[in-house]
Amino acid sequence: MNPGTGWTAGMWLAITVPFSLGAAAVASALGLSRAVSAALDAIARQPEASGQIQTAMIIGCALIEALTIYVLVIAFVLQGKIS
Repeated sequence: MNPGTGWTAGMWLAITVPFSLGAAAVASALGLSRAVSAALDAIARQPEASGQIQTAMIIGCALIEALTIYVLVIAFVLQGKIS
């Protein structure tokens, strides 16, 4: 950073990319824990429907994980922009 020029785009990326990864990881963990908890509650109430509930839970968990992986890919792309 040159005196008097302020922050560059690379500096902002260097600060915000790690925070966005952390926020995505926390949000994913909270979403996954809520999904699994709700599925276990549903299975406890209706054990005969456990197969259908488990299938829906696994699909939902995969979609939640996919969003986190998208954030990771974007972070790697933006990391190349940091100079």
